[in-house]
Amino acid sequence: MKVLFIGGTGIISSACSALAVERGFELYLLNRGQTARPLPAGAHILQGDIRDQASASRALGKLEFDVVVNWIAFAPEHIETDLALFQGRTQQYIFISSASAYQTPPASLPVTESTPLDNPYWHYSQAKIACETRLMRAYQEARFPVTIVRPSHTYDRTMIPLEGRYTAINRMRQGKPVIVHGDGTSLWVLTHHRDFAKGFVGLLGNSHAIGQAFHITSDEWLTWNQIFEIMAQAAGATARMVHISSDIIAKANPDWGAGLLGDKAHSMIFDNSKIKRLVPDFAATIPFSHGAREIMAWYDADPARQVVNDALDRQMDELIAAYGAA
Repeated sequence: MKVLFIGGTGIISSACSALAVERGFELYLLNRGQTARPLPAGAHILQGDIRDQASASRALGKLEFDVVVNWIAFAPEHIETDLALFQGRTQQYIFISSASAYQTPPASLPVTESTPLDNPYWHYSQAKIACETRLMRAYQEARFPVTIVRPSHTYDRTMIPLEGRYTAINRMRQGKPVIVHGDGTSLWVLTHHRDFAKGFVGLLGNSHAIGQAFHITSDEWLTWNQIFEIMAQAAGATARMVHISSDIIAKANPDWGAGLLGDKAHSMIFDNSKIKRLVPDFAATIPFSHGAREIMAWYDADPARQVVNDALDRQMDELIAAYGAA
């Protein structure tokens, strides 16, 4: 089966690329050739820029594919490019959306694929919803063979799932307090990218997935207090947590606040029954405690990876001081 990944070297997609090759797919990667991640042995590399339709057309030539996956489409104009490039040229087109597109905050839990798409807080999610809407219209009107996949918070060894990433770890290692939004008891799901890949690769070329949407997540539910504690333990530190409301954080740092109010401030747990029905061998088996140790081993292996955002570090100190004074 001939599969094209547009991107294919990111945090989530790198594990899917490796597993697709391992399972015998003939994998092509279309990207600009600027990744620092190792490319899977056996993959065909097409160098081109999907943001430049002429560049992408030259790279693709007359190739046709059983499956096309776009890992890096974020806005409706990206979808229009793909519709022009791939209509009649693939048997399945998979759009990588986001679980943050679901109703926020959710009216009920767990979230299923039929949960409404509605996020009034975060432009990123609103753009993903617009992409989904356009693709489903193309499916209904032109039989464009779309499948939608909605990852939630998916990580690999390079991604610390805390605001500021290594900045937060550095604070804990220095004995400084760290900011946890709200009271830290909202529930969250962290999915290792190798677990995600097992569900995702099972959708490639699966005719029952056409016209359907799926999320793929772990079934391990953690509070944010637990997530900070697990990361601290993996780092050989203690999490001195200061709880500050998401609204206050958002006023001080709108970029940080957008991801909180539009996603992480609310409990989000998922019913994975749909993906498990279609891909019976899918099971998330890597607990976050294991993933956290893997993350810290990667950061500790090279001091150059231990980047501290000094401006954010100072702002965290200021927020904590203002909270204490209040």
